[in-house]
Amino acid sequence: MEISVGAFVAIGLAALLLLALKVANLTQFSPPPGYEVTAYFDNIGGLQVRSPVKMGGVLIGRITHIGFDSKRFQAVVTLRINQIYDGIPSDTAANVYTAGLLGEQYVGLEAGGDDTSLVAGDEITITQSAVVLEKALQEFLYNKTAKSSSPGS
Repeated sequence: MEISVGAFVAIGLAALLLLALKVANLTQFSPPPGYEVTAYFDNIGGLQVRSPVKMGGVLIGRITHIGFDSKRFQAVVTLRINQIYDGIPSDTAANVYTAGLLGEQYVGLEAGGDDTSLVAGDEITITQSAVVLEKALQEFLYNKTAKSSSPGS
């Protein structure tokens, strides 16, 4: 009886550990082989290290480093792209998106049409910053107020 209770507790603890690792995106202890590229953004919103990098909705990598370039006055984001996705065009655009209305933020890549591919150390030059929800709501409300107070409305 005591052995079965102990086994049940051990299995429960192992399940909790796996759940915690899954929630923290730490299920892989060593990242898959890949290459790193950088992108500069004016605003990265709530982007974090280990946030997903997606292309066409498919997870193709993760963010490995976030910093600030004091010469360009922009956030610099290092993306690690899995090696199996090695044919991404060099004129690819990087955008910061939010999954759903209040979900996690991630970098979405949109392929360009260039014949050359991104390689380790390249910079993605076409970027679009995160849309800050508060700014978007403020702009919407301002436009709505301006429209309703204009003469002839």
